[in-house]
Amino acid sequence: MINKKVDSVQDALQGVSSDMTLMLGGFGLCGIPENAITELVKLGVNNLTCISNNAGVDDFGLGLLLQNRQIKKMISSYVGENDEFERQMLSGELEVELTPQGTLAEKCRAAQAGFPAFYTPAGYGTEVAEGKETREFNGKMYVLEEAFKADFAFVKAWKGDAAGNLVFKGTARNFNPNMCGAAKITVAEVEELVPVGTLDPNQIHIPGIFVQRIFQGTDYEKRIEQRTVRSKN
Repeated sequence: MINKKVDSVQDALQGVSSDMTLMLGGFGLCGIPENAITELVKLGVNNLTCISNNAGVDDFGLGLLLQNRQIKKMISSYVGENDEFERQMLSGELEVELTPQGTLAEKCRAAQAGFPAFYTPAGYGTEVAEGKETREFNGKMYVLEEAFKADFAFVKAWKGDAAGNLVFKGTARNFNPNMCGAAKITVAEVEELVPVGTLDPNQIHIPGIFVQRIFQGTDYEKRIEQRTVRSKN
């Protein structure tokens, strides 16, 4: 029987070192690999290139790595909720590559599928397209975007089994499925790790072939980025 289960987050992050390129799932603070990020902080690895939709907030998520100056470059789409990110970017301490959100997702999916590059109309005529090949198809201009090349991908799922099959819950699905298998090693942390054969095959979102290591996470805070409530009127 295939068994990709590791006993701890420490075992899951074996081989992570400075100067690597890491993918981290999540959208805002929803579905982020909290345990893996906490361990990255403890490991003290630096000069990291991080591929993530956003950079967390000042004191949570990837914001913790930014506080410790562990990130050299962020490849992101939306970063407006992190004041420290903004400060480091404007001061030149942090290299930033802003990428249209759909392009970011597709660059992950292309890496997952083994495609080296793809054409997209997003960003044509803007700074996003500078230095990139462009080509016309059926009267419309497209930009050639290369797939990501990452050393590790860290994702968060709701349930998983020892074979690496994953089930995501609600909007925590976001960028996580696209990042599975899009790096040399994919590490999945799950809220519930179940025996192989427990999951309904029809409900599995990502098959285990895209995952190399899986562990059960603990102490999930699941912080809400901005809580908005309706008045009592």
